[in-house]
Formats: sequence, structure tokens, C-alpha cells
Amino acid sequence: MERNAFFDNAKVVLIFFVVFGHMIQPFVDGSREMSTLYSWIYTFHMPAFILMSGFFAKGAGNFSYIINLVKKLLVPYLIFQVLYSGYYFLIGKSGWQTDLFSPHWALWFLFSLFSWHLLLYWFKKLPPLLSIAIALQIGLIIGYFGEIGHTFSLSRTFVFFPFFLIGYFLTEKQIMLLKHKSVKIASLVIMSAVFVSIYFMPEFNSGWLLASKSYGDLGMAEYGGLARLLVYITAAIMVVSVLAWIPKAHYNWTKLGARTLYVYLLHGFFIQYFRQADVFQINGLHDFLGLAALSLGLVFLLSSRPILGLWQPVIEGKASILKQNLKT
Repeated sequence: MERNAFFDNAKVVLIFFVVFGHMIQPFVDGSREMSTLYSWIYTFHMPAFILMSGFFAKGAGNFSYIINLVKKLLVPYLIFQVLYSGYYFLIGKSGWQTDLFSPHWALWFLFSLFSWHLLLYWFKKLPPLLSIAIALQIGLIIGYFGEIGHTFSLSRTFVFFPFFLIGYFLTEKQIMLLKHKSVKIASLVIMSAVFVSIYFMPEFNSGWLLASKSYGDLGMAEYGGLARLLVYITAAIMVVSVLAWIPKAHYNWTKLGARTLYVYLLHGFFIQYFRQADVFQINGLHDFLGLAALSLGLVFLLSSRPILGLWQPVIEGKASILKQNLKT
């Protein structure tokens, strides 16, 4: 069955925003424009990525399915947890000593993705609207418990689960409705309005978008549920708006959409070094465009065949690319 270029294009665009968002994070405190852009990116890039993951989820739930998930998600998580701990120590980064179940940086996604697949076994048995409504309710309630946070990636698992569930229930035909001209026009207004709103919003805490802290930690212990509901609504309309502009045509770079996990797991080695060594500064438009170009370059580098061949045994537990290259 031929891959739909739209989904691969979407994954490439989204992984670029993941890398670029991490690239500009050190500069958000010194610039209102950078802080706004950073928060704007975070309104949609992970929710959209998670929705895509849900769309391609099988949710079989049998023993072989679970074992396969362990191989694909938990084994790489454990390996990279150790690798990042050692790497952080080498570059002199504080916090390198962490327990195995407090995910380093971006590794939370692997742990949460495994959990979402497990949760899907039960939630897929319910009618879609009821299933999503329950997941949303859990996501809203969970923020009132300060004990649920970064460990085991529990907070993000429950908060982002509705997007995974929505992706699972969506059909390809329904997603393609986003390509309608009226949706694309409306999306320009929405994306602009969200950007301007974030810019003029007083002291917006980007922690609301990261979903790893309780309402108490975010300074809104009583009305945190209402705030998170607004974040959910904003994320949903932003995901729709961004996906509406993803092209459907097949390009030379479309194939990179099947390799985004490599970019996600490996780009942290570069980002963390850049931050620790304080390599970059943003003093003008040329610096900003340079970081955007570097982010794009990392996407292409880390999804290249040589990198895939080198890291496939670690990430996928097989060496088919290396064997193929040796034969030729």
C-alpha cells in the first residue's frame, strides 16, 4: 500500500518545528518576539505529532503487539536514557544523574507513546466521542495532583492522550477535509490571531504548553482546569490550521517523513551541546535565519542514510541498512 505523501510531509514539517523550537529555547527570556514564537510553535507541534502517531496506531493489544511495542519504544528509551546521562556528564551538564524513569529531556515521548498504545486497548472499545470526552476529562483533572509530574512521564501522558485518541479515530478522508480552501483561509487568520494573542498576553507561562507540571506549580491551583481547557482548544485549532497547509504532493524530501524518530532521538546531542557551550546568540534577523537553516540542516543530516545505517541497530534493533551497504 502506497504511503500518503501528506502524512510524511506533515511529519517532516513538524520535526523541523521540534528541532527549531529546541534551538531557540535559550533565547526566549531575552526577547519578547522569540518568546512568542517559541510558545506559538509549542501550541501545535507536539499535539500534531501525537495526533499523527495515533492515526497510525494499530491498538491490537495482544501479547505480540505489546512485545513489539517494548522493542520499538521501551528498549530505545532505556538505551538513550543511559546514552544521554553519559553525554550530559561529558559536556558538564547538571542533572545528568537521574533515575531511569525520569526521562531525560525529549525522551518522555517514547515512554508516553508506549503508554498511549496500552491505554488505547481500553479506550478504543468506547464510542469515539465518549472515549475522547473521558480522555479530556482525565487530562483536565490530572493537573490538580501535584504528585503526578515528570516521573514516568505521567503528566504528559494523560494531558496529551486526547490528541493521540483523536488521531486514532480519525479517517484519512476526514483529515483530507482540512485541505478545503475555506479551511486554509480561516487557518491564516487563526494562526495570526494566536501569535498576536501570545505576544500581548502578560507573562504567559510556556509550562502550560509543556504539560509536565501541576496547576499549583503553574500558579493557578484553583482555576487550572479552565486554563488547560483553553490550551486544549487553542492546540486543537492550531493543529487544524497547520495541517491545512501541509502539501499533498510528493517531493524529494517526502521520504524523510519515515525517518523522523531518528531526528527526534538524535538532535538532542547537538542541541544540548549548543546550549552548554553557549555557541549561538541572536542579535538580528541573520542570526535567526541562521538557526532556522541549521535546524533544517539537522533534520536532513539526522535522517540521511549514513546516520540511519549507523543508528538503526540502536533505535530499531536491526542492521538491514548496514547489511545492504556491505553487500553492495
